[in-house]
Amino acid sequence: MWLLYSVLAALCFGLRGILYHYTSQQSLNRNVLLCGTFFMGAVVSLICAVITGAAWTTSALIGVQMGLFSFGGNASMFKGFAVGKASLVAILTGLPSVVVVVFAYFLWGEKLNLWQALAFGVIVIGILCVRYSNDISLGNLQGAGWGLLALFLFAGNDLSGKWTTLADAPLFPTLVCMFTTGTICFGLWWWRDKRNQKETTASPDAWPAKRTFLIGMLVGITNVVGMVMIIHGFDHGKAGLVSAVAALNVLIVLLYTRFIVKDKFSRLEQSGLAIAMIGMLLLKVVAS
Repeated sequence: MWLLYSVLAALCFGLRGILYHYTSQQSLNRNVLLCGTFFMGAVVSLICAVITGAAWTTSALIGVQMGLFSFGGNASMFKGFAVGKASLVAILTGLPSVVVVVFAYFLWGEKLNLWQALAFGVIVIGILCVRYSNDISLGNLQGAGWGLLALFLFAGNDLSGKWTTLADAPLFPTLVCMFTTGTICFGLWWWRDKRNQKETTASPDAWPAKRTFLIGMLVGITNVVGMVMIIHGFDHGKAGLVSAVAALNVLIVLLYTRFIVKDKFSRLEQSGLAIAMIGMLLLKVVAS
């Protein structure tokens, strides 16, 4: 069951990544978009909590920590797509499992065997090939920085998700706390921008806030379903393994950037991407 839930999470997060990439290219306020994304997650989770009659325990407050990590991770990923190369950012944000496995070992004793270490080594080699490809210049190193930050923040979110299963935290109340926290964070950021008059929505082609918020709510559906799936996966499997399989959502994003956006890859980048994907698949196989 952990594999099924992880694959479903990967599909949902892949669709989320595509929507993030598309909207990042539009003239809109990303804080309004992400506020709508988290707001929809909070609404859906609250409805599910009421329907299922879930108990509201103090362990659900772990969701606040998840919300903070997710807030930072989503903001960083969106910024990376906006200022950097989509393929590089997609790869970096698809590797939280590297961090998750290390911390899961020290926190919960989830051991990394020789084959798992080999798989991670393959992934790192792939990343280095992408990082030092000829197409990566000083002009888009900033995107790599945002992608790396998102990697660690998403890893923190995954580790927190695993913690909720160990603490027997109620699923939907926990997600209500998570998405409400994210909604408040992005809402306050949006309000601050308006107060300081730093928004860039003066362009005739700019999306109005109402439209942006509604599109964010659409993205929120993929996000909340993905979170439900991955937490179920954590409940049935090892944190590092579930995180690695869910990280395969990068395949969906890369296919989008290659065939829809027409993002060209150099040979070194192609090799790096292929090696990284092989590493992910190898990790999935040997970690079971």
